[in-house]
Amino acid sequence: MKDVHIVVGILALALNLVAFLLGAVAWRRRRPSTWFWRTLRSGQAAVAIEAGLGGILLLMGYKAAPLHYLYGALPLVVALIAEQLKLSAATMVLDARGLDSAQAVGTLPAEEQREIVVAILRREIGSMTLAALVVTTLLFRAATVVH
Repeated sequence: MKDVHIVVGILALALNLVAFLLGAVAWRRRRPSTWFWRTLRSGQAAVAIEAGLGGILLLMGYKAAPLHYLYGALPLVVALIAEQLKLSAATMVLDARGLDSAQAVGTLPAEEQREIVVAILRREIGSMTLAALVVTTLLFRAATVVH
């Protein structure tokens, strides 16, 4: 079981690192990336599985350094916060442009509508990309403070 925990931990770290890199490229190019979202969601799933395995190991009597538990649990918190930022991206972009709703965007010229959509997507990708970087860092730290 401990070996599975280690393998899933490495997988979670690698997926989040790749998601960060893909997200950074997508953010820079101002283009959405299907691979970024797939990799990010896979990385998040791996983190959840990793935390579950860690909990099972703890219940089985395995002990690790207290910081290992902290660094292992914080990625879940970071992901939740990032999801909230992603959900508020549209509101933030619309508010910054003085628009009351998504319907107001529909009254704008097509080019302005596109700019707003790109700004929203870029903000969403940016928050999730930064979250992937933080999660990668936390998972790396968790791996280095096992005992």
